[in-house]
Amino acid sequence: MSQKRHMTAKEATTRLGVSVQTLYAYVSRGLIRSEVVPGNTRKHHYLSEDVIRLVERKAQRSDPVKATQEALHWGAPLLESALTLITDDHLYYRGRDACALAQTCSIEQVAALLWTESIDNAGALFDGPNGASPNVSAGEIAEGKGPIAAMTIALALASEHDLAAYDLAPRNVAQTGARILHLLTRVMTGVTEQEATIAHTMAKAWKLAPARLLDAALILCADHELNASSFTARVVASAEANPYSVVSGGLAALQGARHGGNTRRVAAFLREIEQAGEVQGVLRERLQRGDDIPGFGHRLYVEGDPRAALLLRLLEQTGLHPDVLAHAMMVSREVQRATGKAPTIDYALVTLERVLQLPPDGALALFALGRTVGWFAHAIEQYSTGELIRPRARYIGALPRT
Repeated sequence: MSQKRHMTAKEATTRLGVSVQTLYAYVSRGLIRSEVVPGNTRKHHYLSEDVIRLVERKAQRSDPVKATQEALHWGAPLLESALTLITDDHLYYRGRDACALAQTCSIEQVAALLWTESIDNAGALFDGPNGASPNVSAGEIAEGKGPIAAMTIALALASEHDLAAYDLAPRNVAQTGARILHLLTRVMTGVTEQEATIAHTMAKAWKLAPARLLDAALILCADHELNASSFTARVVASAEANPYSVVSGGLAALQGARHGGNTRRVAAFLREIEQAGEVQGVLRERLQRGDDIPGFGHRLYVEGDPRAALLLRLLEQTGLHPDVLAHAMMVSREVQRATGKAPTIDYALVTLERVLQLPPDGALALFALGRTVGWFAHAIEQYSTGELIRPRARYIGALPRT
């Protein structure tokens, strides 16, 4: 029997396990659509598909084991990790709120937290000879290339000379991580000499970019549980490939259009709106075609991506190019009004790129540099298990002939 189209308020609240007030809050945020009951304008019913979708999203966050049995494409295989927790619309790194860390710490400190479990180890990791980046001509590598291509080439070249990277003991891998972060920073900025911190090195290259804001962006991108690139990094590490290969694997996955490469789709979407001169027409055409709106709606956050909300708020506090930011925020409001979906970290990063006038693909480069911290954390965790990640396939092809 087909599912009925609508639910009553009692049916919806029972299915969701929430109060009527919470149901109304979901409706106000556009998560559940309501319609007036014919013949009774004071009474509403609720679209069943919206209620069921929200139930599934909540189940995915609260019980990933059960969810993996039902949705192989979103959550399997399930691996144990002590790094990142996503729950109740919050993000935590080793039990500490990532948004709070983004407002008080440097990316070096968060790297130390994720790699060694202590922020206090940042100085020992990033200062001195162990934290010095390999001697690779970053300027020549980056010339005429996009940041991700330049990073990939630099990793391949530096790997040949960094013999210490083949020692996979946790402490040594963390030190290799510091060297690679400095290397990638040099490649993406073209700055030959390191400043006091990674964020200050980037701020020197990108004149408008406040170091505090760049630190926040990197920290908010540092890890996000077992996303596609982090899972790739873990698989590479499980084969005991060296950390340079781990980061190269992560970069390959990150630039895909359904992952970090979505920032390019967001940038194209904003250019499309600028060329059209208005938002509504672009949204109408996209929605009527069945196209998605890139940079909005995250499956793991019912109430919106907290990383995006914080980064946009911090960006507003800088006071830089208020006209550019105002346009981005207006687009965000119009999209939320039409779809009920809040902006994701991809949209916030592209907005940051535009406000700070970063080079092309600056949003993706920031994403990559920040997420490198997470890839190393996953690599250290995976190396320590000594286990090879080797899922099995359920064969559905032609049977052997007898």
